[in-house]
Amino acid sequence: MKILIMGVDGYIGFPLALRLLNRGHEVYGIDNFITRKRVANVNSDSALPILSFKERNARIKKYFGRNVKFFYGDATNPEFMYRAIEKSRPDAIVHLAEQRSAPYSMIGLKEANETMVKNITSTMNLIYAVKDIVPKAHILKLGTMGEYGTPNIDIPEGFFEIEYHGRKDMLPFPKNASSWYHWTKVHDSNNLMFANRLWNLAITDVMQGVVYGTKTKEIADTGLYTRFDIDEVYGTALNRFTAEAILGMPMTVYGKGGQTRGFLSLNDSIQCLTLALEKPPESGEYRVINQFDEKYSVGQLAEMVQDIFKREYGIVPDIGHVENPRVEREEHYYNPEHRKLEELGYRRTKNIEEEVIDAISDLSKFRERLNSLKETLMPRTFWRRSSYDYT
Repeated sequence: MKILIMGVDGYIGFPLALRLLNRGHEVYGIDNFITRKRVANVNSDSALPILSFKERNARIKKYFGRNVKFFYGDATNPEFMYRAIEKSRPDAIVHLAEQRSAPYSMIGLKEANETMVKNITSTMNLIYAVKDIVPKAHILKLGTMGEYGTPNIDIPEGFFEIEYHGRKDMLPFPKNASSWYHWTKVHDSNNLMFANRLWNLAITDVMQGVVYGTKTKEIADTGLYTRFDIDEVYGTALNRFTAEAILGMPMTVYGKGGQTRGFLSLNDSIQCLTLALEKPPESGEYRVINQFDEKYSVGQLAEMVQDIFKREYGIVPDIGHVENPRVEREEHYYNPEHRKLEELGYRRTKNIEEEVIDAISDLSKFRERLNSLKETLMPRTFWRRSSYDYT
C-alpha cells in the first residue's frame, strides 16, 4: 500500500513511518519542520536528541533498504498539497500536519489565529486534493478525545441515538472542546463528515487520547528517537512527570489533579493507526474510533510515577499541586467507549508502568539535556490571562 504521512517528522509521524516501512508499505511524507521552530520559539527543545530529517531518512534506508519519499512543504498551501498528492497518488493519507498544542493556541491572539487558520486550512486542502485526484483514497485524520470535553454521560464513538419529543435519530455526539486547538479538531471532524456526505470519501476520524512514552519496536531496533517534549506548552502530563521525577523536581499536577483522560502508549498508538490503515473503512464510510487504552486522572499518574521510582530506584519524588492554568473541570465523570479498536484486533503490548520504566531509562541517558529544560516545565500559559511574551 502507498501511504502518505502528513507531519512525518513529528512525535507520532516518525515512528508511524518506521512501522509502515517495516511492514512493507511504500511510505511518502510531508513536513515543513514547523514544530521544531515552534518549540524553539517557546525556548524549549526535544528532551531526546533527534537528527535532521535528512539524516533520519539516510539512516532509515540502511535499516529497511528504502526510505520515506519526502516532500518538503506546507500543508496549508493548496498548490503544494495538490502537487504532493498528484506525485504520490497514495492509497491512504494520514493527517498529522497540524499545530498540536492546546497551550500554544491559548498564548494569545496571534497563536490562536495561527492554530485556527493552519489546522482548518490543511484539512480542507487535503479534502479537495483527495476528491479531485484520488477519490478512492482513505483519509485517516488524527483528532483528539478532547473534542468531546467532559460530559456527565458516557461518550460513544462518534454517534449516539437520541430521542426528543417522541422522535428518534442517530446524531453526532455533541462536542465541547476546551481550547482553540481542540476546537480546530472539532471543525476538522465536521468538515470531514460533510466531505464524506458530499463525495463519499472513505474517512477514519481518530479521537486519540493522550500519548506517552519513548519506545516502539522500530525505535529500539534502529536507535532513532522520535521527538519527546516535556515543556508546559508541548509536553503532556505523564511525559512531564517522568522528566520532573528524574530531575528531582516536584511533579507539576495542575489544580486538584482530578482531571481524567484516556491514555495510550506511543507504541500502542502506532499499532492502532497501523490497524486502521490496514483495515480501512468501506468505500464511502465515515468511521469514528476512540483511540485510548485506559483512563487515569493526572493525580493518579503522578502517584504511579512516584510508586515506580520508590519501588525501582528507592527514590520518592514529591507531588506538587500548582495553580491550574487551564479552564477545565478538575473533578468530573468520564466514561468513553472504545470497542472498535478491539474489533480491529488491537491488543495492548505493555502495561503503563513498563512503558514509564522504559521512558525513565531513555531519558536518564540525557540528564544534562533535561536539566537545560527545567525552566520550561512550570505553567506560564494561563487560559484567562493576557498573552505571555516568550521573546
